[in-house]
Amino acid sequence: MSKKILIVGAGYAGIEAALHLNKKGKKDDLSISLIDKNHYHTLLTELHEVAGNRQDAEAIRIPLKKIFRDTRVNLIQDEIKTFDFDNKTLVGERDSYTYDYCIVAIGSSPAFYGIPGLKEHALTLWSFDDAVKVRDHIEASFIKASSETDPVERARLLTFVVGGAGFTGVEMIGELAHWVKSLCRDYDIDRGEVRLVLLDLLDRVLPALHEKSSKKAHQYMTKKLGIEVMLKTNITEMKEDRVLTSQGEIETRTVIWCAGVCCNDQCEELEVERTGRGKRIQVNEFAQTDKEGVYAVGDCSALADESGVPYAAMVENAIQAAEGASDNILKEIRGQELEPVKVTFHGTMVCIGNYFAVSDIMGKRLPSWLSLVMKFVVNAHYLFEIMGFRGPAHYLKEEVVNRKQEKRFLARHYSPTTQSWWLLPLRMFMGFYWLYEGVQKVFQGWFNGPKLAEFMGMSRGYEVAQDAVSAATSGGLRIDDIFNLKLHIVNFQLAYASQMQEGVAISKDMFAKFDIFQFGSFNLVPAIIENWALSSQGWEVFFQIAVTLGEIVVGLMLLSGTFAFIASVISLALMAMFATSTGVYFHTWWLAFASIATMGGSGRAFGMDQYLLPWLDRVWTHVWKNGKLKLFFSKKNKQS
Repeated sequence: MSKKILIVGAGYAGIEAALHLNKKGKKDDLSISLIDKNHYHTLLTELHEVAGNRQDAEAIRIPLKKIFRDTRVNLIQDEIKTFDFDNKTLVGERDSYTYDYCIVAIGSSPAFYGIPGLKEHALTLWSFDDAVKVRDHIEASFIKASSETDPVERARLLTFVVGGAGFTGVEMIGELAHWVKSLCRDYDIDRGEVRLVLLDLLDRVLPALHEKSSKKAHQYMTKKLGIEVMLKTNITEMKEDRVLTSQGEIETRTVIWCAGVCCNDQCEELEVERTGRGKRIQVNEFAQTDKEGVYAVGDCSALADESGVPYAAMVENAIQAAEGASDNILKEIRGQELEPVKVTFHGTMVCIGNYFAVSDIMGKRLPSWLSLVMKFVVNAHYLFEIMGFRGPAHYLKEEVVNRKQEKRFLARHYSPTTQSWWLLPLRMFMGFYWLYEGVQKVFQGWFNGPKLAEFMGMSRGYEVAQDAVSAATSGGLRIDDIFNLKLHIVNFQLAYASQMQEGVAISKDMFAKFDIFQFGSFNLVPAIIENWALSSQGWEVFFQIAVTLGEIVVGLMLLSGTFAFIASVISLALMAMFATSTGVYFHTWWLAFASIATMGGSGRAFGMDQYLLPWLDRVWTHVWKNGKLKLFFSKKNKQS
């Protein structure tokens, strides 16, 4: 009989639990359902980027159907109102649901700690709707301030306070500091009128990080971004137009509260044991609650380490806990012994705007640029896990190309995009060229006997041989240097090659040649070719057949638009090989630059990549999520 597993909450923990059960339980008779009030999954770690207008709002929410396409997971959009654990029934607004096992992954909510007026007047940054609301409120404040004649009210509108100097608060104030530059320009407001305040009760920002990382972040915010950092300061009360703190009052219309979390408000409806200041759900080492068949993971769970300290409400912890709880459910179904859920926290990265970050990863403090890279890598890896190749591709496009905030010099130049069909003529012409060169070699007998040595000019001791993509000719060759740069590690030669016949030049062509690691008579690439490819006639024929087939295959791939990126990379590699061995003549230089241009999605314009790449992504995603191969899919589930 099929075992019903209900997962409540489509956050990081809920998503991981559903995917893990679907894959690891492929041989078990399971009915897996994921229930959430929304139809999408929100990238909560990127909320500040929407609130600070770095990204479009849609960039951080992913439709659940895209994540669970081609899986056994049943998606239910409903909000659970009653948790009847004794009868193993959940009651939602639309229907009721029975289960054999339930995973509670309902996340967390902001903790206001009973501060008067804070819940009523402060903005929070805890959901997709929160991020959009913060963004719209900030821009509306600038719009109002631009026409406000009362200097006191104008100052209130242009004062922005972020409460809490943890991860969320620091990232929020950092994004806002960058966005303010554009807002001031758009609404003709002097930057000096804008006041940005970050306050916290503790004595340093980012207290979870190493003290040196905390200090770097503090200095960057104050010196580079013009942020006032008020530490050892607590909010005592908030009113509509001001916030009262232990160091005095700040007149403002905007407070973004990012300090403290507690179990989701829904926890109040749960008849389970709760613990600690945040009222998280008490669980044992197996992530089980005190109710039969009920597990709790993620921010709402008080899963603790070996010393009894609950794990922090972090994404990595939530994902690992969800995986462990899912494994225990499968073990329970199979009658196996449960294992304690182990969580290994590797570290975290905190971005303060677009261009600065600090991190503590496995005890190492990385430099800012590497911290930024790691942030991208971690996010891309997560999106790959839940969506396949399209996830990180879309993420990087939004972060690098479609970023909405003001861009620096390089970003303004590499972010513009063009339509792929503009590259169609170039791709077709380059494909025809390579195909012609390969077919020409076939008719010249490259499949029948040794030709490569003559083509490379190595059997006759030429200093420079024939063009990379033209046939060798007989006669003497005279080299007249135009420019020579000898660095030994890389040498560059630009010269004329004149074909001589009876002392008279019958042709003259310009060529370029690179020598890599040339010391004395030793030249790396020719040495490899002579000692490997030309070591025997058999090897020589093998490599010349490989070159010929390579040119033909690259030509066909480009003409058909099949894996155009790979074909372009191979084309560039062939040109690099020729440039470091025989030299490349003037009339073929264009191939190197064309190869770079056609890497940019040229195969999607009237090419097979338009159909092949989405299909392969779907095949791979199905294998990744289900652990088995599937090549054909119904059209009704086709993703646009």
